[in-house]
Amino acid sequence: ANRVLNDRQMNARSTFDKSWMHTPDALAKHYIPYNAKFLGNTEVDQPKGTEIVKEAVRKLKFQRHIKKSEGQKTQKVELQISIYGVKILDPKTKDVQYNCQLHRISFCADDKTDKRIFTFICKDSESNKHLCYVFDSEKCAEEVTLTIGQAFDLAYKKFLESGGKDVETRKQIGTLQKRIQELETENSGLKKQLWELEEQLMIAPVPPAGSISFKPPMSTDVFDMVPFSAVTPLVPIPASNGTPPPPTTTSPPDMSKDLFGAEPFDPFTCGQADFPPDIQSRLDEMQEGFKMGLTLEATVFSLEPLGGRC
Repeated sequence: ANRVLNDRQMNARSTFDKSWMHTPDALAKHYIPYNAKFLGNTEVDQPKGTEIVKEAVRKLKFQRHIKKSEGQKTQKVELQISIYGVKILDPKTKDVQYNCQLHRISFCADDKTDKRIFTFICKDSESNKHLCYVFDSEKCAEEVTLTIGQAFDLAYKKFLESGGKDVETRKQIGTLQKRIQELETENSGLKKQLWELEEQLMIAPVPPAGSISFKPPMSTDVFDMVPFSAVTPLVPIPASNGTPPPPTTTSPPDMSKDLFGAEPFDPFTCGQADFPPDIQSRLDEMQEGFKMGLTLEATVFSLEPLGGRC
């Protein structure tokens, strides 16, 4: 590709006058495979920086040199680059060892002199630490780096077309769905309290029709009225012989249904608005990653003291 290797940078928010190496369909509907030797990954403290990746390459190259002297071979891998990420697989079993999402990749660099070493920094999805991945390719380091850049560019455009334009709308929907869940929980609690009160009323003894009930005399006020007590509990009075009242046969209502026997409203399964509960955080993360942009850089990895190939 006709590219200026010195200080070449790509940020997804810009429009570029460039011709990429592959057709958009090749990265959107398929993937571009590359074979390489994997030197490993190591944690770095910054998402970008030439000196950061140089130090990571030197560290992993040294570790590889030690393992090689012990008779261990450098691991061979297959990279599958598409708009869905950079997968690192075992070339024989096709088992995925790492799956680096593009919005988490912030920096790519290749060696502009020997064309073999390339590296990228990716934020780990679990630990949120920045990891630098280092590879030794067969003279195609620049091509791999540019392919990752093109995939990033296409992925960001796809994000804008499919979800990025209405991120705020989806955030509002997510907030409303969360509020609906809170109200449903509150409603369930009120239903439970209502059931408990109904149960207490049903347990209270009711004299048969036409019978005369005798109650112990109660103190009255100056108007010969029973004084009102706001704290009198609605609980059954124990029998005079001390035996507990018979257990109620009323079963609690089915809490999976409302008072009309209908299934409760579930905002995450209702209609076509199938949004995961953590959609706001996921969209925020993708938007933040794409806005940070991907920096592509050609540099020189000064590894002369180590010599030799991996």
